[in-house]
Amino acid sequence: MVPAQLLLSQAVHGRGGYDSDFSDDESGEKSDQRNKRTSNEDALLIKPFQKVKQVKVADRQIAAEEWDREEARNRRFHLIAMDAYARHKKFVNDYILYYGGKKEDFQRSGASDKTDLDVVRENYRFLWKEEDAVDMNWEKRLAKKYYDKLFKEYCIADLTRYKENKFGFRWRHEKEVVSGKGQFSCGNKHCDEKEGLKSWEVNFGYIEYGEKRNALVKLRKSAPSYGWPSSFCKCK
Repeated sequence: MVPAQLLLSQAVHGRGGYDSDFSDDESGEKSDQRNKRTSNEDALLIKPFQKVKQVKVADRQIAAEEWDREEARNRRFHLIAMDAYARHKKFVNDYILYYGGKKEDFQRSGASDKTDLDVVRENYRFLWKEEDAVDMNWEKRLAKKYYDKLFKEYCIADLTRYKENKFGFRWRHEKEVVSGKGQFSCGNKHCDEKEGLKSWEVNFGYIEYGEKRNALVKLRKSAPSYGWPSSFCKCK
C-alpha cells in the first residue's frame, strides 16, 4: 500500500501547476515569429542595386579577379593623384626596375634643339609672296609672324663688303623705328651720322632658297658725294 505522502508528491510533480511544457512551446513559437519578421524586414530593406550576400565561399578565380580589380582601382587612384612630372618619374623607375637599364638612357640629346630665333633664321624671307604661303608649317608660320612685325619703309644696309660689290639689306624693327635709325640717321648698320642724309631707291637683287629675286628698296645714306654706288658712306 502506497503511502499518501508519496502519492501527493507524485501528483505535484506530474500534474501540478509547476510543469513548464506549455510555456516552453509558447516562447518557442514567439521566437520563430520574431525571426521570420526580422528576415522579412531585411528583405524589404535590400536595394535593387545592392548585391546579394553569397552564402558559400567564392570560387578562387572569382576571388582573384576581384582582387585584381581592386588593385587596378588603387593604382589608378594613385596615378591620378600625381602630377605629370611625378607620374613620368614613376613610369621611368618602373621600367628600369622591371626591364633594366640606366637613367642616362632616358636623357634626351640637345644637339638638335632649336630656339625660335634659329627657326626664324632658317625660314626667313626678305619678301613673302603668295606662293610662299602655300604648305605653311609651324616653322614657316613663325617666320611669317616675325616678318609681319617688321617695318618695310626704309632698309638697314650692311656695306662692309662693298668692295666685292656685295650688300646686305634688312627691314627695320620697332626699336630702330623709335630711335630713328635708318630714317633720321644713316641707314648703314655701322654709321649713326645724322647730317647730309639722302634717300636712295635701289634695285636689290638676291638669291633666296636657290631662286633669284629682286626687290625695290629705299635707303637713307650719308656720303660726301651722292654718287651710287661709286661713293658710299664716309664711315665705310
